[in-house]
Amino acid sequence: MTDLPRPDVRLNERGHRCPMPVIAVARAAKSAGSGTVIAVACTDPGAASDIPAWCDMRGVDFLGSQVEADGAITYLVRTR
Repeated sequence: MTDLPRPDVRLNERGHRCPMPVIAVARAAKSAGSGTVIAVACTDPGAASDIPAWCDMRGVDFLGSQVEADGAITYLVRTR
């Protein structure tokens, strides 16, 4: 991932529809320490708005996203 921090936790949510990618990120964030970078690879187009919105609601930093070679989009978040 160019210019984005290296993730501490990687989640593969390819093929899962809303709300599963956000639920997976929420579960990972709940058990992660402060400053943990979580990467979640998604194919659900709704994740483009759902994940940043969840970050805003939960006080988690949305770090950005990147399109992968297989067409999935990986979103990065950092816990506080």
